[in-house]
Amino acid sequence: MATPFKEVLNSGKFVVTCEVAGPKGANVEKTLHHIDLLKDKVDGMNATDNQSANMRFPSLGVCMLIKERGGEPILQMTCRDRNRLALEADLLLAYSRGITNVLCLTGDAITNGDHKQAKPVFDIDSLQLLRAIRNMEAGKDLGGNDLVDGSPKFCAGAIVTPEAQPIGPQLIKFRKKVAAGAEFFQTQAVYDMGNLRTFMQGARPLKTKILAGIVLLTSAGMARFMNANLPGIFVPKTLIDEMAGATKGQALQKGIEIAGRMIKTIKDEKLCDGVHIMAIGREGLVPDILAAAGM
Repeated sequence: MATPFKEVLNSGKFVVTCEVAGPKGANVEKTLHHIDLLKDKVDGMNATDNQSANMRFPSLGVCMLIKERGGEPILQMTCRDRNRLALEADLLLAYSRGITNVLCLTGDAITNGDHKQAKPVFDIDSLQLLRAIRNMEAGKDLGGNDLVDGSPKFCAGAIVTPEAQPIGPQLIKFRKKVAAGAEFFQTQAVYDMGNLRTFMQGARPLKTKILAGIVLLTSAGMARFMNANLPGIFVPKTLIDEMAGATKGQALQKGIEIAGRMIKTIKDEKLCDGVHIMAIGREGLVPDILAAAGM
């Protein structure tokens, strides 16, 4: 039986979470393999919610699979695809199935995904979703109606972007999310430890747990693409050169080494309360990344 995520967060240990994606289809065997591989190696597994606006097996469904296999699920909920009624209903369903950890996300733009004619919802945003969760815990829905048959209890979190430039507006959003009840944060990808240190100086005074996002680099081209196309992500030239200089066929191994090195730095320097590893389709490599970090 997995230790409840909230208990792990409050234990003082270095926390490790990762992501598990549902399939683009109905066959969940690969997802189950990743769950079984990772459930005893991490403290929580995020089930992605139509990541990058691409339709996949639902986050809530993956969370149920994680729960059935003895892992600790973290339900990702984006506000892009559902209005407040559907979000609240899904929260009640999640709680009834023992899924009590939620990461609140506004969601990527529809134009980034594979259903470009879909209509985005964005009835509420991630900050309002955090508030909705706390309202439901207090016995009210967003319509002001009483929850007459029991209130849920969640460990709710959000995201933040430490690499944002300038960092000031990001810290304002961060403080608002803390005030709305965010108990933990999983950051967007960080590669520059200097930027992370600067962010943490402003974030540390607030009482919340912060897990630094680690995205596995697979090639120098991937790093250059992220720099050019993903706001809030900055891969330093030194890391790009290191990836480019890898022996032919060894770029992925170099990416694992870099990810492990960053995790070790974050842990040794106590920069954050833990890390959130995003292997993006290569979930089977998470144990290798942890081994490279000496964990």
